[in-house]
Amino acid sequence: MGVRKYKSPAVRGTKKGQARILFLDIETAPILGNVWRIWQENVALNQIERDWFILSFGAKWLGEDTVIYHDQSKAANVEDDSELLGKLWKLLDEADIVVAHNGRKFDMKKINARMILAGLKPYSPVKIVDTLEVSKINFAFTSNRLEYLASRLNTKYKKLSHSAYPGFELWKAVLAGDKKAWAAMREYNEYDVLSLEELYLKLRPWDRRHPNVDVYDDEHEEHACPVCGSYHVEKRGFARTNSGKYQRFQCQACGAWSRSRYTINSVQKRKATLTA
Repeated sequence: MGVRKYKSPAVRGTKKGQARILFLDIETAPILGNVWRIWQENVALNQIERDWFILSFGAKWLGEDTVIYHDQSKAANVEDDSELLGKLWKLLDEADIVVAHNGRKFDMKKINARMILAGLKPYSPVKIVDTLEVSKINFAFTSNRLEYLASRLNTKYKKLSHSAYPGFELWKAVLAGDKKAWAAMREYNEYDVLSLEELYLKLRPWDRRHPNVDVYDDEHEEHACPVCGSYHVEKRGFARTNSGKYQRFQCQACGAWSRSRYTINSVQKRKATLTA
């Protein structure tokens, strides 16, 4: 547990004073229950012997080489994830933006559920960039799974297959206290975070809903890319809406497009423009 250093992908445009962007991936224990069938089985609450909990998490700040990892391998009670949740709470409380694959529907909701059960108060509000959503909205890949996207788009960090413990075997061995399985879980979890960061950097110029990172910078007043924060933006034509004309820019660091917030139409043109 703790931190390991990896070589972070080159991040063009990011500067100090901007948003703190956290990459996050959690692994959860399965629900243990009693069933009579293996197909189309409805499990009642009184059939559950052990509820799910968080086994581990990997996290990383954008542009930093350190991967933060914590798990339940040394916990006296593996089901008591309260200490792990405290460490995770501190990271989330520091973050401005959290990046996770299927993070909006899975990771963040699972984390919130465990935190409220542990009696924790809410961490400071964060914006979520879900790379699964970015992929679905902007592209038509054969698959939107992290494993597939990383295999096609990433050049350095691919998602690991944990072949020594295929499929559910890794979770089964971890819950049985297998030290080698816990080591495999760590490597698996950390590489998910690394592949997530590299994938995010490839996808973000295409993400029209990406939070504006420049609003977190209070020190500079010149034009900056709202996606990566680079000052290297060039005027590239105009954007037009139903009510006005705006200067358009393209970032020369990440390639994202943006436009000014104020119309460049003359006062007379603005008065004369009609809308349906």
